[in-house]
Amino acid sequence: MKTLMNRDACDRARLARDPRFDGLFFIGVKSTGIYCRPICPAPSPRPENIVYYPSAAAAATAGLRPCLRCRPETAPGTPAWNGTSATVARAMHLIRQGALDGGSVEDLAARLGVGARHLRRLFRQHIGATPKAIADNQRLLFAKRLVVETNMPITQAAFAAGYGSLRRFNAAFLKCVGRTPSQLRTNRPQASHHPESGFSCTLTLSYRPPYDWDRMLDFFQGRAIPGVEWVGERVYRRTIRLSTNRGTIAVRHAPKGHALELDVCVADSRVLMTVVGRVRRMFDLDANPRAIHQTLMPDPLLAERIRKSPGLRLPGSWDPFETAVRAVVGQQISVKGAVTQLGRIARLFGVPYDGDGDPHLTWFFPDATDMVAADMTGIGMPQKRKQTLRQIAQQIASGSLQLDTDGELSRFIDSITAIPGIGDWTANYIAMRALGEPDAFPASDLGIMKALQVGDTRPTVKQVRARAEAWRPWRAYAAIYLWMGKEAQ
Repeated sequence: MKTLMNRDACDRARLARDPRFDGLFFIGVKSTGIYCRPICPAPSPRPENIVYYPSAAAAATAGLRPCLRCRPETAPGTPAWNGTSATVARAMHLIRQGALDGGSVEDLAARLGVGARHLRRLFRQHIGATPKAIADNQRLLFAKRLVVETNMPITQAAFAAGYGSLRRFNAAFLKCVGRTPSQLRTNRPQASHHPESGFSCTLTLSYRPPYDWDRMLDFFQGRAIPGVEWVGERVYRRTIRLSTNRGTIAVRHAPKGHALELDVCVADSRVLMTVVGRVRRMFDLDANPRAIHQTLMPDPLLAERIRKSPGLRLPGSWDPFETAVRAVVGQQISVKGAVTQLGRIARLFGVPYDGDGDPHLTWFFPDATDMVAADMTGIGMPQKRKQTLRQIAQQIASGSLQLDTDGELSRFIDSITAIPGIGDWTANYIAMRALGEPDAFPASDLGIMKALQVGDTRPTVKQVRARAEAWRPWRAYAAIYLWMGKEAQ
């Protein structure tokens, strides 16, 4: 974050309206009291009136209002790891997931294993705002998106963004935006609510280019769980569960600009912020390709593959437990074989879905509680693997194992590999896809070892790990380039 706040670098990015820097810093204009994205099409202000901020919350804390033209609320988020403290990166993810909606900064700090005072100091140093300011600004900007992009009733938009009081929402909105929600609203009929089918809307999710949408979609298509996921007509669709709230999502590339379009249909609109956060992580929309490539390019093999396919991202997942099941099921069998077994698990233990008549979406994938009580005799896999699945389900259902980013990657690896049947490869695969850990790296993976092979000499796991040290903190992205290397060529 500090390097991105170099004024000369920010000046160059602003003058070029370079989309690679979108969301990495914000432009405050003292003469107008407004802050903008680096890609704002408005005429450039005088240099003496410009102040750069590392986050939208920092600009808002300084008393600036978001630009109504470039709409800072639609900028890509702060990357999970962008030269900042790893503690800050994990805290930012938890805040995006609503950790401060009903909890305190002290609770958040305890989850991360640090003191609240230290956490606030790290946020001021790296983000330019306190954790609470980040959470408040995130909530307000998300509400602004709902007001502008949908015709959702304003009261519903306030509750969907996490406000418990319409009066408090209106006051915060007027202070931040300079207008009331009704004054800002446009007549764009994207949102609808029908008691029999729930709430639906379409939102635009920005990213920093380059982004290889076709390659990302191909990845999901080859691994789509029958009945749960489906890819067709260049659109990804799936059923989703958030506690008792159920529905579907559909993701496609936007017809213009650097963005994806997300269709959401859920029973309760109050989960919208969580849905958007999960989808952004699933499609790795907050990555900073420029920083990743700068670290990986010194390696000649990775440099060649990045030049041929610069837009590869880290494919995530909707649900961490589902990914853990996928990783165990996929041990020592083909991707196609794993998909067949996962479809069988969904049919045997999942919940039926018949919401919108889509013949491709018929099941919700089972959660950990469903799997604890499941009779796995009909799955058709080795008994030890079934025992591993049951132990994972039991530990997650009881709360003794948490698939999240509260702690360090090494701590997560140690905790999950304590389960019989979970080795280093499986643990790192789960960390990559379920947790979005940018530095997770399955060094023993056969595909990675083959990619690094020179002639007939294949490196050992120790040699792979040694070479990968230079790729920190982006080793997960290096793995993606090595896995997809043959296709890139």
